[in-house]
Formats: sequence, C-alpha cells, structure tokens
Amino acid sequence: TLQWEILGRQFVEYEQMAPFLIPEEQQRRLLDFLPLFLKAWEQSAGVIVFPNIQLLASEVSKLLTKEIKRNLNGKPAEEARLALEQLLQQKGEAEDGRLLLKSVYLLSQTDLRTMCNIIGSGLPAALMQCLYLFFTFPLKKTSDDGETSEDDTQTQEMLVKIMLNMYREEQGVEELLAADKLQSLIIATASLWDQCSHSWKIPTGRVLRTISKAQTKTSIVYLQAVDCIKIAIQNLFKLADTIPACDVCEAASIVLCFVKDSYPISSALLTEFENNDGYQLLLKIILRCEGLQQNEGDPYLDEILDMLTCLTTCGKTELKVSGNIVHPQLPHFNFEQTRSSGMTVKNLQAFQVLQSIFMKSNDQHLCGRILEAISTIWAWDTVNFFLLEWTLQPINQFTDIIHFKPHPVQVQFFRLVESIVLDLSYVPHEILKKVQYLIKENTVPFCTLTALRCLLSMTQKDLLFSDIFRDSGLLGLLLALLRKQAKILRKSAGTHQPGLEEGTEKELNAVMLKMVAALTVGSVRNTVVLKDYGMVPYIKIFLDDECYRSATLSILEQLSVINYEEYMSIIIGALCSSTQGELHLKLDLLKSLLRILESPKSHSAFRTCSGFNGLLSLLSDMEGALQDPPSGLWAAVGQNCILELVFYTLQGITAALHLDPVNSNFFQRNGLFEKMAEDLGSLGCFWTQGEWQIPLSLERTRTFGEFLDAAFCSSEPFPMWLKNCIWILNFLDHMVKGTLHLESYFKEERKPEMGEASRDDQEGPQAQEEHPVAFKRPGNKLPASAHRWEMGDCAIVHPGAVCVMVRLLPKLYKEGHSQLSQEIQCAVVDHIQSLVKSEKSRQVMCGSGLLSTIITSCQDAFRNESHPLHLPLTRVFEKLASQAIEPDVLR
Repeated sequence: TLQWEILGRQFVEYEQMAPFLIPEEQQRRLLDFLPLFLKAWEQSAGVIVFPNIQLLASEVSKLLTKEIKRNLNGKPAEEARLALEQLLQQKGEAEDGRLLLKSVYLLSQTDLRTMCNIIGSGLPAALMQCLYLFFTFPLKKTSDDGETSEDDTQTQEMLVKIMLNMYREEQGVEELLAADKLQSLIIATASLWDQCSHSWKIPTGRVLRTISKAQTKTSIVYLQAVDCIKIAIQNLFKLADTIPACDVCEAASIVLCFVKDSYPISSALLTEFENNDGYQLLLKIILRCEGLQQNEGDPYLDEILDMLTCLTTCGKTELKVSGNIVHPQLPHFNFEQTRSSGMTVKNLQAFQVLQSIFMKSNDQHLCGRILEAISTIWAWDTVNFFLLEWTLQPINQFTDIIHFKPHPVQVQFFRLVESIVLDLSYVPHEILKKVQYLIKENTVPFCTLTALRCLLSMTQKDLLFSDIFRDSGLLGLLLALLRKQAKILRKSAGTHQPGLEEGTEKELNAVMLKMVAALTVGSVRNTVVLKDYGMVPYIKIFLDDECYRSATLSILEQLSVINYEEYMSIIIGALCSSTQGELHLKLDLLKSLLRILESPKSHSAFRTCSGFNGLLSLLSDMEGALQDPPSGLWAAVGQNCILELVFYTLQGITAALHLDPVNSNFFQRNGLFEKMAEDLGSLGCFWTQGEWQIPLSLERTRTFGEFLDAAFCSSEPFPMWLKNCIWILNFLDHMVKGTLHLESYFKEERKPEMGEASRDDQEGPQAQEEHPVAFKRPGNKLPASAHRWEMGDCAIVHPGAVCVMVRLLPKLYKEGHSQLSQEIQCAVVDHIQSLVKSEKSRQVMCGSGLLSTIITSCQDAFRNESHPLHLPLTRVFEKLASQAIEPDVLR
C-alpha cells in the first residue's frame, strides 16, 4: 500500500508538471514512471490501488497510439510491418514500445471506466491497422528452429488480449472504424487465407468474431456501404476451388459471423449475403468437406452449420401454411395448441442449404449434423416441423434416399422420424407410407431393420397404430414375409446353411415377429387377420429359436383370446415334443401357459387338450435329473434349472386347478395325484427302494419350518439331495394351500439380444449349481389380498397334494443319513398334522376320498408301534376319524 501511495504522489507531480514540459520530456518522464508501476503491480499480485488509473490509462494509450502511427507513417506495408515488430520487442531502442504495450495490456484488464479511457485514446483504430499488417504480410524472419519466437508469442498474446477487451464494447467497435481497416481485414480473410501469416490466423479470427458480436448500427452501415460482404463472397468463391476444405471453412465462418450476428440489429448484411449467392457459396464449401477425416475441419465446419441453422429463423415475415392434418391422429394431438413461441422458421433459403447437403452427400458426419440441425429446429418450436414438412418436405424426401446413407445416419434418421410421434404426438401418414414402402422393397436389409424398429416403437406407444398399420397393409406384408421365412426354417431344420439365418437377416426376422406381436396385442381384429391368413402353423415354427421365442409366444398368447383350444394344443404339443436338452424352451412355454391360465376361461381348454397329462409327462422325462452327483445330459444343465422346471410345472398344474371344481375332480378321479407322486419320487433326490427303514431313536427333532431355515438361511451344511427334497416339499405345501401359482422363487433371466449366445450354449456343468437366492419360507409371502378369502380358515385347498407329500414320506431317506432322514420324515408328518387342525380342513380331506391312499402309503408305520412315524400318523388319522369316513377306509 505504501508503494502505491508513493507512486500516486509521483504521478500527481507528473500531472502538475506535464503542461510545462516539451513533448519529448513529457514522454520520457511517463516512460520512466511505467517500470515503477509494473514493478508495483507484480509485487502486489496484480492488485492495483492507484487513484488516477483512468488518467494513466489515457496517457499510456495515447502514447502507444502515437508511437504506432509514427512507425506506420509513410512506409510501404512490408516496411511498416517490420517497424511495428521492432517497436513492440524488448530489444534496442524499441524497448519503450514493449513497455507501453505491457502497461496497456495490464490496464485493459482492470475495469470498464479504465477501458473506456483506453478506447478514447484512438488505440482501437491503431491496433486494427497493426492486426491487418500482421495478418496480411507474414514476416520471413523466424527463430533458428523455424518456429515463432517466445517474444513474438508474448507480444501477440498481449496485442490480442487488448483488442478483445476493447472490441467487445460497442464504443470500441465504432472507434476502430476510423482506421478504415475493418472491411480490409474481413476481405483479406476471404481472399488471402492461404497466403497470410499462419501464426496470425487464429488470433485474427478471434478478434473478428469478437467484433462481430459487438456490431452496432454504425458498423453495419459502414460494412454495407463498402460492399464488404459482397466482395468477401466473391473472393470466397475463388478460394473455395483452390485451398483445402478445412481452410476455406475457417475463412467463410468469419464472414458468416458478421451476417448472423448483425441480423438482430439490421437485416442489411443478410440481404447482401443472399443477393450475392451466399447460400450457394455455403453449399459449395460444405460439400467440399465430404470425406474429411473425423475432427478435420472442426470446429469451423460445425460452426458454419450451426450459424446456418440459426439463419433459418431470420426473416421478416412469418411463414403461412394451411393445416393439412390427415386423420386418424393420436387422441391428445391438437394442432391449434402448437402455436408459435417465436423461434419459427422464416428463412426457407437457409434451410434449403441444409436439405440439399443431406440430399447430395453420403458423408456420415455431414448427414448426421444435418439431422441434428433439424432436430434442433424442431426443438425450438413444435410448429417448425409442420412449417417445413408442408413446404419443403425434408423428411418425406429424405425417406426416399435414406437407404443410400451410412448405417449410423440411417439409425439417426429413423430416431428423428420416431420423435415425430413420441415427442410431437403427431402421426405423419405420408412419411409412414414411404417407410412402409422401404420395408417392402428391402433394398438394404439394415435400413429395413432400422425402419421396422422405428415403426415398432410407434406401435408400442398407442393402439391406434394397430389399426393404421393393418389398414395400410403393413400387417399383411409382415405376415407374408414371415410365412416365407418360416418355410425356409422348416426346410433347413436340423441342417446348417451358412448365411441363411445369420446377422441382419436374423435380426430382421426377430423384429418382424415383435412387430406382429405388437400389432396383435389388444387387437382382436388383427389377431383374426393373422388366423385368417393361415399363419398359426407358420408362427409355431419360430418357437424353436430362442431369439424369436418371446415374440412368438406373445403372438400365440393373443391367439388364445379368440381360441383357447388352439393355443393350448400348440403349447402342450410343443412341451410334449421338446427334447430333454431343450430345458429353456420348456421353461418359456410353461411361463406363457401360466399367463394364459390366469383366465378361468382357459382351464377347460387346458384339460381337453391333455394339459395335465402333458405337464406330468415333463416330470416323467426328468427321471434321475436330481441325482447327486448328476449324470448323463443332466450333468450339463445344473440342478437349479431342473428345480425351476419342476416348480413351473407344478405351478401350471396348480393354476389349472385353481377355483375349478371340474378340473380338480378330473385330476383326482384319473389318479393324477398318484402319478405326480410317482414322477416326483423318481427325480433322483428321493430314496427309490420304497421300503421304510429300521426306526432309530432321534437325538433331536426340528419342525419343517426349521428345516427350511437351516437348509437355505444358515451356514449349516446340508446334503444336496435333502435340499432338493425340501424344495419339492415346499412346492407341494404351497400347492396344498392353493397358492403355488402365486409364488416366485426364481429370478427372470434376461433374454439374449441378437448377436448373443443363447443360454443353453453359455451354461456349463457349473453354471447353476447354487440354489436360488430368493428363497422364501412358506408363509413369509402372503397371497395377494384378492385371493385370501378363497381359503378362509381352511389350510387345505388341494387334498390330493397332501397325499403326494404322504407318498413321498417313505422316500425321504438316504443311506448314510439315517438320523437326518427320519428327522425330516417326522417334521413333514408334524407339518401335515398342522394342516388338518381345523375342522374345515378335515372335512376337505375326508370328502376327497383319499384317506385310504394315506393309509396304504404308510401302512408299515401304522402297523409298527415302534416306528417314529407311528404316533404322528395315528394322530393325523384320529383327527380325520372325527369326520365321516368312507367304508373302504374303515375296512
């Protein structure tokens, strides 16, 4: 602070004496003061505490302006350029110029009032003359290594920074006009870009862009009066044929800045640009950028495209177009509510350049940038889509040629088409007709695939598209194509024909199926069309390939709406004909079946189509699948997948029996519970000898629930066979209660996308050895409230499932695990005893006619009083004996 106070007093003395000094002495004293000022600035970390800073700035700027003019006066351009360089360097007599430049550089960064004093000194015009000479006349002198010296770089940085600070102010722009060099510099960039000083290209561009943003009415009138834009365009036309595309972009972007930035003040420069073929120039320059390497020509090409996009909104009058809405439209679409917010297209000439670039170029970067520009214009104002499509029809025309474009451009284009529906809520019928024609022709399969994905996304948005695409013939077209592909698949079944079903073609089949599925969801009429086309036998063919299966099942599930019997016949038939290794096909079919069985109307069709026998045959086919260790084909599957198949099979049976007395009676009358017990007992985890073992005295007893906790929720080691048995008994327990079809133990796996290997290919012997993580104790997951009333106080809904549990009791045994075996047997019997506690449960059991089955299954335990199960089984029977018992049971 003391140093600044001393400097302040010295400057006051200078001010007082200046009027009495000759100019040379006055200049010498000011130059002597400046080193002290710069030293104080450096020592105070750039903080200036100087009361007379505005006057100092004025004096220093005037002196620098005077020195510049003195070095320029009367000299030829190249000689003047050399004199300026010597003035601003640190060597020899020119050190004073360097001192002045650095001082102005620091002062220009202080505050606006100080800057105004600098601007008022005449420095803006003087530095514009300097910039013109530096840019236009490159010096041949460089350092030894051929690069610009460090002194030159520092000088350049200070000069540019001073100009940027001055020219961002309107006052600075108007002051520089006095030099009459602004238009000369603009024209020089448009004509001498390949001959100018390379090191001054970027700084000159920065300065001119800064001036452009601060244009005033005066500067625009000045540029117009000297035909600046007209001459620049003429020169750029010549330049466009002679220098690299990235260089001409850089030069043209500077001229275009003045056109765009001036428009909010005056349309004069835009009018001059348009009247002198400015748009044709831009089209020529941009098309020359085809094939440039990525990032080459950036950022100037992108800058031109951005400015051109902005120019589309520059116009004096609003475009008037009549509403040409084709119906039907989405319910929430209302054109009257898409009124302008101000950023509307008023300049079709500018947009036509963008449109022409896309029509003429196949360059990925250029085409992608045009689509981005159109998306931006739509985002500015929704009405812009309608203004453009009802006049120039860009998207309509682009659809005709999109298959010629690179794949990424095709993807981007169809996303843009999709946004018309998803973002604007508008159905562009004419465009959709052309997209459909593109699909029909299938000239480029990838383009067809991308177009179809676009239509699929629309279809999933609203059911209206189900009607639109049926009436337009798209549904019929897809069905015909799928019929053709199904025949090929059927013909090539069991053989591999390279290229037939690979890559894009296979993806196309998958998306066609998804599209048909989307068109039939919620549309009985479309489902009837599919059936009337005779497509059901062909759709079935796609079930075998996992990539097609999800969509195929969705189509078949829609078919069930009009014909449950046909659906059941297909699914049950596919389940029965599937091979042992097609585990995931069976799982997918069962999950589909469960979705349909949610409707009670489907239960009768399930029964008449041999659904129960079909599902039980799945259990029969899994004989030995849960052996430990696994053997044969089952060794490569993983026991978790096998348990999952058992679970979904039992779920399907439970769902078909749910609240259906006819099905329940059928299942019991035909001895299917006994068949189920037999099939479950042969899975490999149950003892197959079928004889009760010598009873032991148990050291400990646990409940069934404790076994569940110990097996799955603790670290206690349990043999694999026992875990599997407990899982199956847990399934049966939920089946007894009629809630198995509501349970969920297994996480849904993500279906493989195109290009990924199927699950069967990826899994090895160790792929799924662990049991499901999401184990739930029975009772932890309550049935949905909508189903609770069905059970009331009765724990038994399906008494036949109790018989299955009882039949499996003798098989809950493993050699070497006698103690554990009998302990789980006792736990299961105790659990069964708890199920028949209520009077209603006992009535259900006695009324089922299944008591004799229980006695027959456990006759050894009933006869042998020393058997551990004798007492609990007798208690079960005694509870049931309080009810009316059928004669054969008494006998």
